[in-house]
Amino acid sequence: MIKSASVDSLAVRRGERLLLRGLSFSVAAGEALALVGPNGAGKTSLLRAVAGFLRPESGGVSFQGEDGALDAEDARRGGVHLVGHQDALKGARPARDELLFQTRWTGGDEASALAAAERLGLTRMLDLAVRQLSAGQRRRLALARLIASPRPLWLLDEPLAPLDQAHRILFGELMAAHLAAGGLIIAAVHDPLPIRVRTLEIPA
Repeated sequence: MIKSASVDSLAVRRGERLLLRGLSFSVAAGEALALVGPNGAGKTSLLRAVAGFLRPESGGVSFQGEDGALDAEDARRGGVHLVGHQDALKGARPARDELLFQTRWTGGDEASALAAAERLGLTRMLDLAVRQLSAGQRRRLALARLIASPRPLWLLDEPLAPLDQAHRILFGELMAAHLAAGGLIIAAVHDPLPIRVRTLEIPA
């Protein structure tokens, strides 16, 4: 289980542009880190690099468990959730099927998926096609797998953006519970998170 994640002298390039250079930080169990900065600064690219979907130009990402260093790929495979700015949901699929597919893919089961849907107020919408859901409902569906198939490190890209106030409060409670249980959160944000966080400014 991941107990800490560290970024060491990370440089990330996107096309011809060097987005990040010499970036270092760490986050430990029970901590949340908010990445702030203007659009295009590289916050999303940083999350993707931590998740292993983007190869850094230099530097790296490492993970520690209870007994020391973890193999990065093993740590990511069983210990990391990324919820991107786009919800990555198939519009034609019923919401129930999409949630079950994503939950099983990330290690959960039907019972945990349905419990997550109920917790996030989605039960009555599960028979609808994903494309029939509002933006906020789609975001809640994407977030449901965080609690349906728990993993310690949550990587969140603008998680609150489409949510109404009530569901921002609810998701804040879920994030707080995750941290209290020893989880870690790294989130790219414009809106303040409703939990205690450290802030890292990503310059333009």
